[in-house]
Amino acid sequence: MTTPTPTGPQYTGRQVIVLAPSRANPERALARIAGLENIARTKDFESQALEVSAVGGADATIFDELGVAVVSGDADQQSALAAAAERGDVVLSVEPELIHHALVGTAMPVVSTPPTDTDEFTWGLLATGVSTTSKTGSGVRLAVLDTGFDVAHPDFTGRVVMTQSFIVGESVQDAHGHGTHCIGTSCGPSRPEGTRRYGVAPGVEIYAGKVLSDSGSGTDTGILAGINWAMANDCAVISMSLGADVPEVSRAYETVGKRALDRGTLIIAAAGNNARRPGNPGFVGVPANSPSIMAIAALDKHGQPARFSARSGHPDGGKIDLAGPGVNVFSSWPMSQRYHTISGTSMATPHVSGIAALWAEATGMTGRDLWTVLVQNARALDVPTVDVGAGLVQAPQ
Repeated sequence: MTTPTPTGPQYTGRQVIVLAPSRANPERALARIAGLENIARTKDFESQALEVSAVGGADATIFDELGVAVVSGDADQQSALAAAAERGDVVLSVEPELIHHALVGTAMPVVSTPPTDTDEFTWGLLATGVSTTSKTGSGVRLAVLDTGFDVAHPDFTGRVVMTQSFIVGESVQDAHGHGTHCIGTSCGPSRPEGTRRYGVAPGVEIYAGKVLSDSGSGTDTGILAGINWAMANDCAVISMSLGADVPEVSRAYETVGKRALDRGTLIIAAAGNNARRPGNPGFVGVPANSPSIMAIAALDKHGQPARFSARSGHPDGGKIDLAGPGVNVFSSWPMSQRYHTISGTSMATPHVSGIAALWAEATGMTGRDLWTVLVQNARALDVPTVDVGAGLVQAPQ
């Protein structure tokens, strides 16, 4: 991982709109407002697994679980939608569709065997108390939305893994590696053969959604489709190690995060790797900067913020909520390599997501209650809260 994440916003030319929750027939409303007629809906696909290639020519795609749509329209249609948003009766907001990237901390050295891992556990599992918990995440559905998953990885033989690609022309098979690494950290086995344990929640049902391409990038359309799919399938936790370097809060993602919490789904996202500490602390980007999405910072083995890990900052959002191990993290990787060690807020996020599943099993809590129990049980650190939030996430004991 030597290619840096592009800085600054990148857009597709489409628009993301938030629909009023009371709108029963959004197709008719969009046709009336902006003349949009060829409209696709996720509810028309089995398990709401949107086939992105099948809706490429649509004027709009509505994500039914989210109350959000992505619109392709000319200048007049986009102006009509913006005017409707000012009225606020059907369309609540309009914003440009972003391109997001996998968040790997390329500023950190990559080593083959981190010195604080033991023969039994990675340093992250030791630091977060996963090594001593009796919980496995059993009965909990956890979705990881990323670059996909190596479906043939031997460490996951016999596991319940539901897969879906939301990238046109690409299967869920992970040719990048980032997604398999994140799934390994959050959901890896309790006793991997021939190596130390690296996975937090070996008992969860895994939902692997490919929302980033094999090159490591993806659009709001794919990400929203993945969130919609995970919510439609009752996932209690959604893990997203992705983002865009945009400090302003997205009205669409804040709406999605809030509506997910209302439904009992906690979305956890990487804060971002745009810091260059000590001189530049960076900022939390989209979607993690949404107040209703849990933003995760990365720590090193000493409990200090990684030099790439973004800091809280934007007045309307961007607050770090928790921190997780994110430097020199050993986890699964597509075959034939099998394992790899990398760094990033991307690596911290699946630690927190897996631990959220452990707490969901232990307490039966979901949504906002699950958020609260994670924050209340974090280990406080002698570090400013703008860098680590409530502190280092801890597993139930």
